[in-house]
Amino acid sequence: MKTLKYYFEKAQKEKWAIGQFNFSDFTQMKAIIGAAKELKSPVILGTSEGESKFFGLEEAVALRNVFKKKTRSAGSGQAGLPIFLNLDHGKSFGYLKQAIDAGYDMVHFDGSKLPLEENIKITKDVKNYAKWRGVLIEGEVGKIGTDSSKLYSEKFEIKEEDLTKPEEALKFLNKTKANLLAISMGNFHGIEASGIDPNLRLDTLQKINEAFRQARGRTKNTFLVLHGGSGTPESDIKEAIKLGIVKININTELRLAFSGSLRRALSGSDEIVPYKYLPGAGKSVQKAVEEKILLFGSRDKI
Repeated sequence: MKTLKYYFEKAQKEKWAIGQFNFSDFTQMKAIIGAAKELKSPVILGTSEGESKFFGLEEAVALRNVFKKKTRSAGSGQAGLPIFLNLDHGKSFGYLKQAIDAGYDMVHFDGSKLPLEENIKITKDVKNYAKWRGVLIEGEVGKIGTDSSKLYSEKFEIKEEDLTKPEEALKFLNKTKANLLAISMGNFHGIEASGIDPNLRLDTLQKINEAFRQARGRTKNTFLVLHGGSGTPESDIKEAIKLGIVKININTELRLAFSGSLRRALSGSDEIVPYKYLPGAGKSVQKAVEEKILLFGSRDKI
């Protein structure tokens, strides 16, 4: 069976990105997997701490396994659709440990608000616990805008001091040996009310790449991640992928698609049967995921 690391390596070499799509209920999860199946794309299902506490860590793993089994080619012996699970923005070693033990393929420790040395220490602890279980570790250096996904009525300002500093990224990676690194490059969680966020600071990504090149291969096995992909201009997404981003996280756009569909379905209606109005919400989410898969270039990459 092809591993998540295999797909990151493939994406890095071929210049495309894997989408991480967050969910907190079964309809959303089913829709994300439906999009990946339709377009033959590897996919990462993401749950934040809040989402996973609502849905359940073990429940997420069990249902993912069910979907993988159902997508196997009958009689061919081929593995099911490459569906991976990531614990997104974990804030403590204890909770990440629970996700690893439950069967997640990857966990993200968000120590971006901590002093760098403390961020390094906890990330190392997570890495040491996970490495014997084949679980990938995502770290984070620099402050990525906001803590939650929502609409912003006013223009969101990115502070220069919050951008990832190449020297700190190198120090973090050399000490933690994290598999992936989420960086701050003008991205933020949520989306402006206009639907289009400010341009990414691609110059920051270029500086990080240059620092990595000068490190003479010590970071060649590290994959770069873009958080807050919702609302990011498509031209910036494409350029970021060319510059080495191999994983892009999407959440807010899916939440808007899901909640918007439900509002329209229930507005002025006396319908009370969930299986009659939830499919429409699922279709809206699947459509949004399919658009991102095409943008990221992961179609037909399984």
